[in-house]
Amino acid sequence: MRLGLSSPLEHKSPREWAGKMHRMGCTSVNFPVDHTCDEELLEEYVKAAQEYGLTIAEVGAWCNPISPDAKVREAALIRCIEQLKLADKIGARCCVNVSGSRGERWDGPYKENLTQETWDMVVESIQQIIDAADPKKTYYTIEPMPWMYPMGPDEYVKLIHDVDRERFAVHMDVFNWITTPERYFYHEEFMEECFSKLGPYIRSCHLKDVVLLQEFTMQFRETACGKGTLNLEKYAELAGRTNPDMPLIIEHLDGDAAYLESLDYVKQRFGRADITI
Repeated sequence: MRLGLSSPLEHKSPREWAGKMHRMGCTSVNFPVDHTCDEELLEEYVKAAQEYGLTIAEVGAWCNPISPDAKVREAALIRCIEQLKLADKIGARCCVNVSGSRGERWDGPYKENLTQETWDMVVESIQQIIDAADPKKTYYTIEPMPWMYPMGPDEYVKLIHDVDRERFAVHMDVFNWITTPERYFYHEEFMEECFSKLGPYIRSCHLKDVVLLQEFTMQFRETACGKGTLNLEKYAELAGRTNPDMPLIIEHLDGDAAYLESLDYVKQRFGRADITI
């Protein structure tokens, strides 16, 4: 597998960025600039990643292509198309986004997220993005979320069927799907189900942890790796079995020091389990 960070960390040049990632033991990266970047600088980032053997795992879109605000929605669709074109141009494994929300917050929980009309909008937006960008080498993917489609592996299978585009695939973040006591306490079985049903489509994976708080009402909290209770070795083994070069991207930490601490922890923990990264 190819371990990486969602953060580019502090750096002053593409070569410094790639060199730092390499020295820390990362073998995959998220691309640190978007489609608005100066062409020369963009090419320098691509070249630096290649020189240090870094797989570009993800180009993030991170916007709301089904927003109820028409202007926001149109701008988001344009961004998704351009980010997918960028991902294809630089040979990233995927361009990733969430499916979108029907409220003010782009990734927020709303009742309107969970309707047939919203499902149809999600399908249509994904089709529109892929058709407009027309990628040849990369894939458009949706990151799983707790409160928007798709909210489980079976829903993702249905989404793949309904979108019906060769260049639509899966971004795996099983942690965002830990939303019930069953999925939490039997998370190893749930991981197996996710990779069994979606494995051939998975292009990149996020890596973090989850803990169930001992408070009412039921509360799940995302944590840094090792601060929760999930079997991360199991997750890594399933990802590696799916693809030996699968990116595992550590995310959602506060500051460079936290990322470096988590990276070192994961390397040591996986090393003890003889998991090659």
